Amino acid sequence: MKLRKAKIADVEEMMSLINNNAEQGLMLPRSRNMLYENIREFMLAEENGQLVGVASLHILWSDLAEIRALAVDDNHRRQGIGTKIVKAVEEEARDLGCSRLFALTYQPEFFKYCGYEEVSKDQMPQKVWRECINCIKFPNCDEIAVSRII
Repeated sequence: MKLRKAKIADVEEMMSLINNNAEQGLMLPRSRNMLYENIREFMLAEENGQLVGVASLHILWSDLAEIRALAVDDNHRRQGIGTKIVKAVEEEARDLGCSRLFALTYQPEFFKYCGYEEVSKDQMPQKVWRECINCIKFPNCDEIAVSRII
């Protein structure tokens, strides 16, 4: 498996993978527009030239970043791909000087496996919620917040 940064040519395949996971209730969907606007944030996992996983590192402040849009292909789950992507994103965050990561997720057990702790959404800084107004679940967020110091 190879990890690499996303390119514009990857957007359609990324959207398909992410939104397939969203249709299964594993995460929220992402728009094509969101993917293009944030393409530089995305890390991809490829196996034999096929996209098998994706995640985004979204910087919010000097010490705070969010792991977003973590998705793994149906046929490649439980093979450590998600964990490898999270570790790569954490390394990138460390390299940038960011010390605290969080995610809003429907898969808290996966993140706990990766060393994250479930936290109250009320503990998250207001800055975290600025994009929520565009979410299909707004104002009734049912995601679970997890966080980790790296």
